[in-house]
Amino acid sequence: MIYAVCMAGFFRPFMVNSRRFALILLIYTSLLPVLWLPFAHGWMHMILVILLLAVFSAYLGVEKKLLIFLGMLFYCVRNLSMMLLTSVDYFSAEYFLQNADTPELVFRIAAWNFLLIQFLQLLLFSLMLLAASHQLQKSRIELHMRELGYLLLTPVTGILFVQVIINLLVVSDGHLLFRLYEQFPIFIWLIPAMGLLFYGELLASIVFCQQIIRLQNERRCSSVTEQQLSAMQRRVEDIEQLYDGIRRMKHEMKNHLTNIRGLAQNGCYEDMENYISRIDESMNLFELTIHTGNPVTDIILNDRQKAAVRQGISFQSDFTCPAFGACNVYDVGIIVSNLLQNALEACAKITDGPKYIRLSGRQKNRFYVIHVSNSFEGKISFDRYTGLPLTTKGKSRSEKELFLHGIGLSNVRREAEKYGGSMDIQVKNKEFHVTVLLQQSRKEHENDCQ
Repeated sequence: MIYAVCMAGFFRPFMVNSRRFALILLIYTSLLPVLWLPFAHGWMHMILVILLLAVFSAYLGVEKKLLIFLGMLFYCVRNLSMMLLTSVDYFSAEYFLQNADTPELVFRIAAWNFLLIQFLQLLLFSLMLLAASHQLQKSRIELHMRELGYLLLTPVTGILFVQVIINLLVVSDGHLLFRLYEQFPIFIWLIPAMGLLFYGELLASIVFCQQIIRLQNERRCSSVTEQQLSAMQRRVEDIEQLYDGIRRMKHEMKNHLTNIRGLAQNGCYEDMENYISRIDESMNLFELTIHTGNPVTDIILNDRQKAAVRQGISFQSDFTCPAFGACNVYDVGIIVSNLLQNALEACAKITDGPKYIRLSGRQKNRFYVIHVSNSFEGKISFDRYTGLPLTTKGKSRSEKELFLHGIGLSNVRREAEKYGGSMDIQVKNKEFHVTVLLQQSRKEHENDCQ
């Protein structure tokens, strides 16, 4: 029962709803009768407990792979603490029983020695488990199958090693009693040392895995930064093109005015009208054809529309910038810019078939919905952990794939969650659909309505 409480306490910091730790107590204690079966061993209780906990992982609010690792870690630390005290048990029994001269005294001393060793084992186990828990809580571990296999290697090996050592401590063939420590005294020090090495390796593997995950997160953040810099560079290039056009127009305007004046003086009014029409057409290149109600989103949508036209992509927009003030227009710009950039890259890879992008953005009460759909060619692969399209660089040998920027969509998801919203991705009939929901808090909505 004490170990059941220890297991519940060990799992509790990793549970979403820590009040449900009573289920761990129930599972652990209800399976204790398994230990009394003649064919059962400690490993059977361990396996059944971990399997049942994995079944109820969703209820406990612990990711299943993490729960399996925590369970194996718990039993490994318990076994190691038991192995570390076998030498203490041997020395204490030899010391206290050396003057026992009656069977009653031998039994009494053995009982007190057993209680002492159990207390010390529980104390050592608690300290070792606390240290492991403290290390695990320093950095959150997102376990995939590869990380889980790596982390399980040490505890599984440790559990098997302890079982072998415990079975070898005292061996009887019916006539002779073989005691490992008496026959090979060096094991009195060697076995605890190996137990400490196993425990150190256990902590080291946790630290190593956390460092790998931290490096992966840093690389992911670096990729996000690179993508943002790339987007800024594209924006700067667009602005430079705009300014170059304005400078050319300013430089040529004097020539245009001179030509118009000459046509007017010569009475060539029809030629003058055609000349002015051509000037109007060139001026249209600098006009914004899409109006969203905000200059930030106006610039983004018009830039993406021009990019689509240059690539022969049909671009349709029914977008209105949200009216509620709680939604930062720059956050909306990040969402729209990432979605349209992904759509442009997907359409650019189409070799045969229609190329189109449809954008809509509408507000209803305190909710704002952005929807982007685009055609694509090939096959989309999704990351089973993030639910986002995989980011790759090339083409598979068997089929062409659509390569979308999962990092850009992760930015979109993060911006949506900032406003209590969500992002949904659907693939239907060679169309890629992304729907982003933003919402205004009820209190802010009521204030805007007043």
